[in-house]
Amino acid sequence: MKNKNFEYSLRRVRRTRSIRLAIYPNGNFVVTAPGWYPLYVVRKFLEDKAEWIWEKLGKIDFDAVQAAKKAENIEYRAGKKNAKELIQNKIELFNRHYNFFYNRISVKNQKTRWGSASRKGNLNFNYKIAGLSEELRDYIVVHELCHLKELNHGRRFWELVGETVPNYRELRKKLKKIKNQF
Repeated sequence: MKNKNFEYSLRRVRRTRSIRLAIYPNGNFVVTAPGWYPLYVVRKFLEDKAEWIWEKLGKIDFDAVQAAKKAENIEYRAGKKNAKELIQNKIELFNRHYNFFYNRISVKNQKTRWGSASRKGNLNFNYKIAGLSEELRDYIVVHELCHLKELNHGRRFWELVGETVPNYRELRKKLKKIKNQF
């Protein structure tokens, strides 16, 4: 097995004490090692585990992985375009009331958030927002829009949100319930 090579990503982590291997369903192979481990120690570890690595890599259907990635990319591009249009329209609508300055609107594939706002006035949204009901989209847009004025979740922030989305408490609960489905 020594003469066979495989590609991997090396992550250096200061707080870890040992080397870890992870092979993801998409075929990505990641080695996590302490920051102070010399590279030759990492390579020796991989040599010792080569047989196990090749066995695991052999179980992955890379054609299926590539097909899934391609389908996911097509879905993302279509969803992103649709979401950006929806979001821009909603921001224009609600900002007639608030009249806040915003810099840029971005639509991304955020893993854990529906949206975010930065101090610089940038608004970021998850492309999956397009798959939500209109009232939930409204709430998310208003929520992020109000962060342009209040970068926290204090009383004044929620008062701002409540000006255009009076049932925001109910909608927050709905979003929390469906978060894992997306």
